[in-house]
Amino acid sequence: MTLQSRQPLVLGTRASKLALQQSRWVAEQVMNLNPGLRVELKEIRTSGDKILDVPLAKIGGKGLFVKEIEDALLARDIDFAVHSMKDVPTQLPDGLDIVCVPPREDPRDALIAREVKRFEDLPCGATIGTSSLRRQAQLLHHRPDLVVEMLRGNLDTRLRKLREGLYDAIVLAAAGLKRLGWQEQVTQYLPVEISLPAIGQGALGIEARRDDAFVVSILARLEDAAARSAVTAERALLHRLEGGCQVPIAGHASLQGDRLRLAALVGRVDGSRLVHDQLEGPLSDASRIGAELAERLLRQGAREILDQIYGRT
Repeated sequence: MTLQSRQPLVLGTRASKLALQQSRWVAEQVMNLNPGLRVELKEIRTSGDKILDVPLAKIGGKGLFVKEIEDALLARDIDFAVHSMKDVPTQLPDGLDIVCVPPREDPRDALIAREVKRFEDLPCGATIGTSSLRRQAQLLHHRPDLVVEMLRGNLDTRLRKLREGLYDAIVLAAAGLKRLGWQEQVTQYLPVEISLPAIGQGALGIEARRDDAFVVSILARLEDAAARSAVTAERALLHRLEGGCQVPIAGHASLQGDRLRLAALVGRVDGSRLVHDQLEGPLSDASRIGAELAERLLRQGAREILDQIYGRT
């Protein structure tokens, strides 16, 4: 297979400003590493992009931001796709793989407040906007006096709603703000002790057809081993917990040398209870660490919380 026979490669992406920024970055990296190769972007609207007036947890299902893109991959309308890893279900369609995880951006949550700088300084009864049950559970656990209201839309839409005074503060992923160059709007990067990040937050996943050796070999040059190991541990945890957007699950893997430490929690939506734990082990055991930590959480009370959320009690 030659470069000329596969010109151009078509990269599938959501049409949001952040998704396009992420996809353009990947396209530039691929072309820089492969002189003479052209990559074109194809915008694809997903279910999550079309339904903006309903909380994600009420829409149900998994893959709200990736399914239509994966369909395009399987139909060979595109050659590869760039996703935010936190949007990617742990079960992929047959024939597709996350063939590359590039270097990870900041995984933390970021507070943007109108009148104060820190989460602790928000006045009693302040309104916080977020679409994440994970964030809601943790914020209410630390500050049950706050009011959490739904906030959907792209990053620029969410920031505009804050400026319009609809919320006293909002919480967003630091990674997206940094990728768009909007980090100066952050008033506080929330410590993981207050808001443990979502599974895969800050990481990109590049998805392609498993049998497309040409594309797989090209994308392999963007792979970051540390990011892959961290995401592998976090996703193994999520897979064992059968998690989706309707469940307050958090997990964050940190690496020190050849050791990996995974912190995780499962919580009630109202924040009244958080079950959390952490586990450390060799970097080579990332999947086992994730699955084992999930089992520990289940034994400590996460199973009861999940059964209530899924109506299994």
